[in-house]
Amino acid sequence: MPVPAAAPMLIDLPYAPLAKRPLPAGRPRDWYITHNRRLKAMRLAIALLDSGVYLPNQAHNQRIRITAELIGVHPPSDTTCHMVRALMRYAR
Repeated sequence: MPVPAAAPMLIDLPYAPLAKRPLPAGRPRDWYITHNRRLKAMRLAIALLDSGVYLPNQAHNQRIRITAELIGVHPPSDTTCHMVRALMRYAR
């Protein structure tokens, strides 16, 4: 007997970010740097996708930095820009 597909969930409330919690203490400094860089890259990748940039080759460093300025994020480094393109590439 086939299982009926679940009805799509409608979201009628505006998006509200989760409350921030402090990062766990006792990790090496490099862990915190990498963690924050990944979060920044994810925010930028989402903003680029929302703005219509769907392919990594469309997201050059200058476009990523302009997007960062638009969403109120500090300008990303070349490493973070590379990470944004990698997220866009592997999320497909």
